Amino acid sequence: MSEFRIEKDSLGEVKVPSQALWGAQTQRAVDNFPVSGRTMPPAFIEAVVRIKRAAAEANGRLGLLDDKRREAILKACDTLLAGEHWDQFPIDVYQTGSGTSTNMNVNEVIAHLCKADGGEVHPNDHVNMSQSSNDVIPTAIHVSAVSLAESTLLPALSHLQGAIYERESEFKQTVKTGRTHLMDAMPVTLGQELQTWREQLHAVEKRVEWARDELLALPQGGTAVGTGVNAHSQFADRFVGALNDQTGFHFTSLEHKFVAQSAVDAPVNFSAQLRGAAVVLMKMANDLRWMNSGPIHGLAEISLPALQPGSSIMPGKVNPVIPESTAMVAAQVMGLDSTIAMAGQSGNFQLNVMLPLVGANLVDMIQLISNSARVLADKAISGFTVNTEHLAEAVGRNPVLVTALNPEIGYSRAAEIAKEAYASGRSILDVAEEKTDLSREQLEGILDPLKLTRGGLES
Repeated sequence: MSEFRIEKDSLGEVKVPSQALWGAQTQRAVDNFPVSGRTMPPAFIEAVVRIKRAAAEANGRLGLLDDKRREAILKACDTLLAGEHWDQFPIDVYQTGSGTSTNMNVNEVIAHLCKADGGEVHPNDHVNMSQSSNDVIPTAIHVSAVSLAESTLLPALSHLQGAIYERESEFKQTVKTGRTHLMDAMPVTLGQELQTWREQLHAVEKRVEWARDELLALPQGGTAVGTGVNAHSQFADRFVGALNDQTGFHFTSLEHKFVAQSAVDAPVNFSAQLRGAAVVLMKMANDLRWMNSGPIHGLAEISLPALQPGSSIMPGKVNPVIPESTAMVAAQVMGLDSTIAMAGQSGNFQLNVMLPLVGANLVDMIQLISNSARVLADKAISGFTVNTEHLAEAVGRNPVLVTALNPEIGYSRAAEIAKEAYASGRSILDVAEEKTDLSREQLEGILDPLKLTRGGLES
């Protein structure tokens, strides 16, 4: 058997590997774009396949596609969606800016599967009927992001919030030194610190949901430039109905389809919310690293689970590897968001020409955040232990506690007490008992660290 076969397109003949399911246009893209070795993510290809399936359903219902070809296309799509032939999508992310190469790759694979099953299906005339790469690829960006947000991202954020909530209630009475500017400040509870992270994540979750909902409006049916040329006037509505039947989502047809073809504003907004999630994860990761620092000459407030040796040369060293991994994920997501923002500026007239980059980056961002959130929950948040004696000792020696005496003795006298306590290494309680007319019992009430974490002045 020959190693290659000959395929033809409008530019002429192309040699294609004999076992490949793709055709000439895919092969040209493989030859033209040996750039990164990074292909479009499976979640994105799955979205394109679902679009082809929904389009075949819509065209069949409109009488544009005969039943035999419609059934052949549906069967081929179902074969792909079942997980077969995923090695047949070899095109690099850094391809033609419209994503035409990926669109035709899917068209050709589906047509080839139909042909192998005895059907005469053309990749352009039938699989791509009523469509253009210029509306398929933006639609795939929306569909893949919505799908992954529902199946992966939002459950992961919820899982992390749940892990935090369990530890939060455990440490409601655990007092520690608060810090501003990385310097000692008034006491807080460890539960309050954890609640802060959880509240941040909850707000992120709501912003992600809002941005996801904006992606439910699809440009499919706009075809080449947004006008819908070569598509039935009812195609767009029939398409979203068929897609909703497949996915269970509530996609709608964007009224002015130009908006999501000439620009990628909704994906840019969704990316910004993913960046916001990364910012929260970075804050959590850095807090955990500081709290775990030591164990002798750091804060040593908590001990993260010992997951692996931390050094190839220093025996016994254990590092905060999970927060470090989380911080790198956060940095990468922020970088990918910056790339998407720059890509969003490439909407020239009726088409944005960085669509594959936007689609691939969004998928990567979602998967990175989702995986990292679960790892952080399961391997850091759920397993750390608290060095309670060290926390209590540090709080008791914290000169900033003198702040609670301001209403009783004034700022200036309180500052003098703090300076002496700091210089002598004695507690605020002992120094204040000498320097004020307040009894020790009164001072103990005023300077009670747990009481101070609740704020407010008593009348």
